[in-house]
Amino acid sequence: MSPTTDAKYFPSASEQLLSITREGPLFILTMLDNDNRFTTEFCAAICDALDHVQSVVDAEELQEAALISRGASEKFYSNGLHIEKAFSVPGFTEEIFMPMLNKILLFPLPTVACVNGHAFAGGMLMAMAHDYRVMRSDRGFMCMNEIDLPSPLPTGMSALLRFKLPHHIYRSVVLEAKRYSAKEALAGHIVDAIPDKEGIEPAFELAKAIATKIAHKAKAGSIVGMIKEDMYPEASHFLTVGQSKL
Repeated sequence: MSPTTDAKYFPSASEQLLSITREGPLFILTMLDNDNRFTTEFCAAICDALDHVQSVVDAEELQEAALISRGASEKFYSNGLHIEKAFSVPGFTEEIFMPMLNKILLFPLPTVACVNGHAFAGGMLMAMAHDYRVMRSDRGFMCMNEIDLPSPLPTGMSALLRFKLPHHIYRSVVLEAKRYSAKEALAGHIVDAIPDKEGIEPAFELAKAIATKIAHKAKAGSIVGMIKEDMYPEASHFLTVGQSKL
């Protein structure tokens, strides 16, 4: 695989919330905060990074490309919404966070979430918005803890989980707030693969192997996103219309 390119930071080099690097056909989105909680600025940075990746793919007319997201820390992929900052912004969930999830869900490249640590609530939702998920084998849980807060689960978020998960797993995720270890997540079809070895690097290498294997599908261009929209019509719809009910 080609050497890693220099990082491009978002929202800027002076305010580094996340970075994009390239390894051959792979674009690596690395979230750089300790727990990667979602705020207005963090969601905007993710969307800007995705737009940057798409602009590069289009400009270079790449026939092979895929996106991997990961956290930089040992502990968290993402710890969900930054409650104080998020809820201080009117309409944050419906107008900022869920549209970001939809952007990932329909992104016109193959996508792989490398879950390097805990993925709680909004962090689990971000991982679930990807096409594939790899989780490190030795550390971290995936969990939706809204029922324990307690907090309602907006229709768009619920639809995303419902489309992605087997029903009995979906039920335990949203009604029991079950914390899934890597092995449990694999058995429950929450994640697609876990490495045999412990640590972040084996998980990242496995994520890269999966992404590399499917990167050639990017040659379909915008059709990739159109097919994803047909795969998840209800989830995509409710992620973009907010609190509308079934």
